[in-house]
Amino acid sequence: MDTSHLLHLYNQKLRLFQNELNITLKKFGLFHSQWTILYTLYQKGKMTQTEIWQYLKVEAPTITRTLVRLEKNGWIERKVGTDKRERVVTLTEKAESTYLDIIEAVKQTEEMFLNQLSKQEKIALQQLLEKLSIERDE
Repeated sequence: MDTSHLLHLYNQKLRLFQNELNITLKKFGLFHSQWTILYTLYQKGKMTQTEIWQYLKVEAPTITRTLVRLEKNGWIERKVGTDKRERVVTLTEKAESTYLDIIEAVKQTEEMFLNQLSKQEKIALQQLLEKLSIERDE
């Protein structure tokens, strides 16, 4: 099996979905990278910046830049945590009150993207994606 082609195809499909999601989110003034953080905070509640970048597997400076934009646009608040360096991130009232509208629009895009898959295939895809990982000895 050509694993390079498999992962190239996976990457291409991911980019296709992200582009469609950006089109959907544009009316809310968001990008998919920002939505990922809002979705995570909605699901998990308040988190530190460190917890966010570790959970999302995104480098800290990238998360920080995205959080700054989200804060500037009124989607999140960042407050000092247990020590001066720690920042705790929470959703604002704007984010809480708009979330249901955003998730409805996102779900429509998700359905369009996944409409060729049966329910069983979606379940299988989720199970397969959950298996993907890289374990490193450090």
